[in-house]
Formats: sequence, C-alpha cells, structure tokens
Amino acid sequence: MSTPPASPRMVEVSGAEALWLLEGSFLGRLVYTQRDLTVVRPGRHTREFGRLVVRTPAPAAAVPATVTYHVDEIRVVGGTGWTVTVSGPVDVITDPDEAAHYQRTLAGWTHGPHDTLLRLHPKTVSGFRLARAEA
Repeated sequence: MSTPPASPRMVEVSGAEALWLLEGSFLGRLVYTQRDLTVVRPGRHTREFGRLVVRTPAPAAAVPATVTYHVDEIRVVGGTGWTVTVSGPVDVITDPDEAAHYQRTLAGWTHGPHDTLLRLHPKTVSGFRLARAEA
C-alpha cells in the first residue's frame, strides 16, 4: 500500500519576511486596471529606501496612481516556493539622473516603445510560503 502524496498548503509570512523574499529576487509582474481590464506586465525591480523601483514595458500614461506588484518563486516539481504581493501608490521616475541610474542597473525589454521606471510606495505587503503538508 502506497502513501498518498502530501497535500500542498500555504503559510502566511510576516511583512518583514515578505520584503526579504522580494529583495532576493529581481523579476515580477506589475498589475493594474486600465479601462475596466486587468493589465499584467513583466517587471524588474530593486528595493531602495523602503520603496520598490520597477522597470516595466508599460506606457507611463496608462499606469494609474495605485498599482500592485507580484513576485513569486514556485518550483513546478513539488509545488513549493513562495509568493509576495505589494500594493500602493506609484509615481513615474522622471528625473533624468535617477532614470539613467535605474536604466543602467535594471535591465529592460527590447520589445515595444514603452520603457517606464516606477517608484512604488508599499502600503500593503503580503506573502505566503508554499509547502507540502505532512501526510
């Protein structure tokens, strides 16, 4: 008789641990609403001075005042890993020196005309570890 596989489970982590997980990664997804549709764009990020700087191929004019950014690292085999979601107000980085710095340190995408640098001020941070429950 074989043992049934362990069931997956989600374990909520603290905001501090969620930010720590976020800092250990560099790719995520910017999520926002545009004309009643949900838009998801890839992003590269860095966390500095309590803010999240995101470089994304989204038109700056289309990004609303508040966005969500989602990052995860999930292992397909086994379904373990983690997921972090950050939401808050955002502004477009327009200062030429600051923009040049992030364009050098955050790689962008070569497809399309849009290359936007955003500064996200986290208001909510949530995260989960994905684990296997013991059978």
